[in-house]
Amino acid sequence: MFRRAPDRIRDQFTFTFDGMPITASTGDSVAAALLAAGIRACRTTPVSGAPRGPYCMMGVCFECLVRIDGVGNRQGCLIPVREGMKVETQKGSHVLTVEQGS
Repeated sequence: MFRRAPDRIRDQFTFTFDGMPITASTGDSVAAALLAAGIRACRTTPVSGAPRGPYCMMGVCFECLVRIDGVGNRQGCLIPVREGMKVETQKGSHVLTVEQGS
């Protein structure tokens, strides 16, 4: 189980994950905030749809890919979470459409 150390609880704010409000602390990455909230999976694989979640927490494995404010393929472990951020599960591979600008 992932828990935040008591000395790491700082000023708190809210962002959303798949429309659900999540509380985060200043300095959290998106992946750390999701894990602290008990969310283990943040993406699904393109072929089988299997759930995946943060693993290395340093940007090497790409298991923490999420959509942030409408932009896919963002590594949650490298992005600092901020007030009002809209984070969504990345389902399969993220493919841009013509309407999104290629």
